[in-house]
This record gives sequence, structure tokens and C-alpha cells, in this order.
Amino acid sequence: MLTKEKIDRINELARKSKAECLTPEEKEEQAELRKEYLAKFREHFKGHLESIRFVDDDADACVEKGKQKN
Repeated sequence: MLTKEKIDRINELARKSKAECLTPEEKEEQAELRKEYLAKFREHFKGHLESIRFVDDDADACVEKGKQKN
């Protein structure tokens, strides 16, 4: 994930945008930080999804990533 400093900056900019207008530089920084955050989130989430295994107790078969293993 992102560093604590970057996450803190995202939150700081979000709070500031609610209280007052952001400068064009701050808006650009906010957009870049959000883009980076979403990319890291998606990467982390995809890793979790790829590690999921489904087990069928009845047939003693293991299904991994949508494919059945024998």
C-alpha cells in the first residue's frame, strides 16, 4: 500500500477541499495521489482474489481459479 505520509496527504487535501477551494496545483496533486492509491488498492485486491481457493467437501476435489484439479 501507500506510505502513511501519502495517505495523510490524501486525507489532508480531502478535508481542505471540503472547507475551501483547492489550488490548481493541489487539485493535480490530489488526482495523482488518488490514481496511485487506486492502482495499489486494485493490485492488492487482485492478489487476494487470486489466492482464494474453493474446496468441495463432498467430492474431495479442490477448485482453484475457476479450474478443477484432480
